[in-house]
Amino acid sequence: MNDFQRRSAEINDLLCVLNILNWDARTQMPAGGSAARAQQLATISALTQEKLLDPAYEASAREVGGSDVEERAAQQALAAIAALKRIPTQLTRELALLKSEAQEVWARARAASDFGMFAPLLTRMVDLNRQLAEALGYDGHPYDALLNLYEPGLTVETLLPLFDRLRAHHVPLLRAIQEQPQPRSDFLNRSYGAAEQKRLSLALAQKFGYDTARGRLDESAHPFEISFTRQDVRITTRIQENFLSGALFGTLHETGHAMYEQGVRPELSRTVLTSDLLGLYAVGGASYGTHESQSRLWENRIGRSRAYWELHFPQLQATFPEALGDVDTAAFYRAVNTVRPSLIRVEADELTYDLHIMLRVELERALIGGELAVEDLPAAWNARVKADLGLEVPDDARGVLQDIHWSAGMFGSFPTYTIGNVMASQFYAAALEQRPQLEEALARGEYAPLLGWLTDNIYQHGRTYTPHELLTRVTGRGLDPQPYLDYLDGKYGELYSLDTQEEQTR
Repeated sequence: MNDFQRRSAEINDLLCVLNILNWDARTQMPAGGSAARAQQLATISALTQEKLLDPAYEASAREVGGSDVEERAAQQALAAIAALKRIPTQLTRELALLKSEAQEVWARARAASDFGMFAPLLTRMVDLNRQLAEALGYDGHPYDALLNLYEPGLTVETLLPLFDRLRAHHVPLLRAIQEQPQPRSDFLNRSYGAAEQKRLSLALAQKFGYDTARGRLDESAHPFEISFTRQDVRITTRIQENFLSGALFGTLHETGHAMYEQGVRPELSRTVLTSDLLGLYAVGGASYGTHESQSRLWENRIGRSRAYWELHFPQLQATFPEALGDVDTAAFYRAVNTVRPSLIRVEADELTYDLHIMLRVELERALIGGELAVEDLPAAWNARVKADLGLEVPDDARGVLQDIHWSAGMFGSFPTYTIGNVMASQFYAAALEQRPQLEEALARGEYAPLLGWLTDNIYQHGRTYTPHELLTRVTGRGLDPQPYLDYLDGKYGELYSLDTQEEQTR
């Protein structure tokens, strides 16, 4: 191990410690521990940045030669060092302190459905993120600097045309669907025992290929996946006893993230290529959008497919015989794919999900740009929900307080969910083209062939490639929404007996 590798390993260890502290804070830590935990996170964050900015580390990166992978790691480290040099250490510390405090207050505010409790901390968070954007620098909108933290190369200028194209497709399709009879789905809101939900969700995750010798499932206020190297990758879910889909599909979603991290090849462990040095996270994916492509692929393309439930509905029904005794496979499949505008993003159907993302992106872009004040955010949120989804927001918990992202300071991360939807369809189409027998295997409940293809082509590389490089290597082209639009047209055209070509031209 050379000097650069040794120093990079120490930095990765510190990032994993930060992840462990964050996991504990969101799953196990008593509420009284939040102030002390904030200090701990701030200290470790500052130490990590000090190690990153140590001139000896930069010098060691400049001395790296050898394989393309080693040189890529060094170049990524040098790029991160150059950016971090522009960020004051005090700003890093303030952000770390505020994130811990803000997440604890957000959780209480959400439980009380009281935005006023959270507003002062959100105001500070917006201000610190504006300072971060200025420190990082940008050519267009200050939001660009934050976007680049999560999806390298993404800008407002490139993002908005993609959103315009998706909106032009989604809204007419949604209106056409709303004109059709809606399937029955009331049984999803019957009584489902929490312990049984957790047990079944974990069993289905394991069938996909989630290795519980290197992971575990816990509960949290907001589902997430977190990695402490490929040997310890944990997921959480949120269980509601009167809503089956939340925990079930939330677990499958996080399983996609987890299998990505578990699939990084061992040689990359404790290297720059499993570290987000700018965000100060241990994360192995090429970008947040690439990561999201895998959670959306496994949750939706596989977990909401007809073939999947033809295999697994009997197990679900046996687990909940009273709640699902009068339901058959076809009815369940239609219910979990019902298109119906809803208030909660993580419970949204595939079609309206992107509308939730566009709403959030527009609002946080305005917050960072100074066009929207924090105190006006609930009204702006409610107005957009009414305009985009046709719904009245009854309270803050089901409105502006539903997502953890702003309390965690993750401004610029929301677009990656839609980027992930687009990438997922591109990757899946490439997999089927290269291995036409995959769908037959999936119909038999054999998920290893798909997981193997994804591991070989995506997971094993960690952060070796940029998202654009990886997408081009795997699919032969850059970001292209057409496979995603074709998938939605095909799926919902069949489910709702639509002539999608006619509907798109109406």
